[in-house]
Amino acid sequence: MTATQAVPFTAVTFDDGFWAPRQAALRTTTIPFLYEQCAKAGMIAALDVHAPADGLPIEFQVTPLGTKPATPVMYWDSDIGKWIEAAAYTLATQRDAALEALIDDLVTRIEAAQEPDGYFNSYFQRRVPDKKWSNLRDWHELYCAGHLIEGAVAYAAATGKTRLLAVMRRYADLIGRTFGDDPGMKRGYCGHEEAELALVKLYRFTNERRYLDLARYFIDERGRQPHYFDAEAHARGDDPANWYHHTYDYNQSRLPVRAQNKVTGHAVRAMYLYTAMADLAAEDADADLRAACERLWQDLTGKRLYVTGGLGPSWTNEGFTRDYDLPNDTAYAETCAAVGLVFWAHRMLLMTGESRYADVMERALYNGAVSGISLHGDRFFYENPLASRGGVERWVWHLCPCCPANIARLLGSLGQYVCSTGPDELSIHLYGQSHCRARLGERHIALHQQTRFPWDGDITLTIDPPTPSRFTLRLRVPEWSPAFTVSVNAVLVAAPSLDRGYIRIDREWAAGDRVMLSLAMPPRLLSARPELVFDLGRVAVQRGPFIYCIEESDAGVDVERVALDAAASISVGFEPELLGGTGILELPGWITRAPNGHAALYSDQPPAQDLVSVRAIPYPLWAHRGPGTMAVWLRRAG
Repeated sequence: MTATQAVPFTAVTFDDGFWAPRQAALRTTTIPFLYEQCAKAGMIAALDVHAPADGLPIEFQVTPLGTKPATPVMYWDSDIGKWIEAAAYTLATQRDAALEALIDDLVTRIEAAQEPDGYFNSYFQRRVPDKKWSNLRDWHELYCAGHLIEGAVAYAAATGKTRLLAVMRRYADLIGRTFGDDPGMKRGYCGHEEAELALVKLYRFTNERRYLDLARYFIDERGRQPHYFDAEAHARGDDPANWYHHTYDYNQSRLPVRAQNKVTGHAVRAMYLYTAMADLAAEDADADLRAACERLWQDLTGKRLYVTGGLGPSWTNEGFTRDYDLPNDTAYAETCAAVGLVFWAHRMLLMTGESRYADVMERALYNGAVSGISLHGDRFFYENPLASRGGVERWVWHLCPCCPANIARLLGSLGQYVCSTGPDELSIHLYGQSHCRARLGERHIALHQQTRFPWDGDITLTIDPPTPSRFTLRLRVPEWSPAFTVSVNAVLVAAPSLDRGYIRIDREWAAGDRVMLSLAMPPRLLSARPELVFDLGRVAVQRGPFIYCIEESDAGVDVERVALDAAASISVGFEPELLGGTGILELPGWITRAPNGHAALYSDQPPAQDLVSVRAIPYPLWAHRGPGTMAVWLRRAG
């Protein structure tokens, strides 16, 4: 079991000005919108596996890397699972009979489609039943199963309804009878990781050890020789050397997981794998697996992570390339990958209690992930570049619509990332006006945060145990805050103890005790390592958890003509009517223009510089005001 436990997603409610509106939009707009889109695409009708197929076989898509045997229809069950999960999270705080009826209808369809042995996959059952389990490398059966398992667990946790959970337990039991190292079993594992972390969730919810054992098998078997994907290809008459990705680095299976030290391949697959590895390292106190997680974390954060918490620069593999390859305007930085990084960072945080993991979790959450959904909740980004030459807008739907439901389930479950509990210890990881009900042993502790965070660093926490109770309160000091003060009941805590980046306050708490934490939140100018050649001579601006950007709608010109005066002071403000109410920064600098009297394309006269102050907004709010140019990394002058 992990060293600390996240509070359940049902235990936290937000009433702030940043997350509460987004969760409201999730309930009122995103969840019904996604259901409508799934229905329009045919995903819901496809659950009727006994209906005649429309003749759509496995399609062969031509890509720059070769011929790829796949079809988006193969993934549809995963989108159904993610939608159920996201919808379930909203039901945890606000029951909705109409929404539950939609979910129950999906459950009825899935239940009716499930085969007697427990198998369920709407694509394979309806279209290619003779190809079940024949291409784990490419065809997503276990991936779809994982997302349906997560949806089933979330729905049961939110509502107490267990029909879908029963269906998915039967399926998980079939998977456990199919895959393993006993005679007659397939020694396979998923090409697109997801089932592993889902099985850990299923174990934690049901306390059935066999699900944890199956997750461990999938992790331990990955990358072992002889390589299963080679044998599988030969069995179906294919040459593994003809695979369009050419290397098993693509799906993180070139080496056994404990031997890996480089973050490679498809970014979402990597994040899901590392999340499961961290889960198992914590559950089993597996020092070798934990060490592998820490090596991979260092590689990601030291060489391969965008300043926004985005990851994966390349569209050709939807993932990683070489060290320090982090271009800005061509950044892929898939929304799903940032969501996956939040998952992994959270697991590492729970296992270690170290604030450096919370820092990355917060960075990805506030920037790389939430950028993927519009304020209204019905437009989305698949890719999240750090610069735009114009023409980039969020889309309504996508051929591979994995990101909308993924960001939706993250927003719906946000409460579980706020704090965690350990033996006689309550740790606060994320700040924001909210109410939390935490359990320490047999004690139920109510915690209320009152704050304007993320726009202000002053936070008042009111602690309400049922009776006076001694425990340690741990308050995270983010890496972006250079100074802090803390007081208890208006008495300043002198030289507070720091533990792995957290303030420790150990005392007997009584109902109504108030802790006041003040985190300095100055604007910071960030420079990249010189190996990041795309960012040489440039700076990024951060304040609090946000990375800021400038848009053409504020600069009035192409943002590449703006240079920031790094020696001048940056003004901090708040615009209540802008983008739903947002903090802004006024950046002093210059705009370059042609020299007076020179209209030629080229001139021997240097360009002129006009002194200006340009408004910057938080990165996740860009692309709401038209398709102009945008930049996170700004040219530096001075």
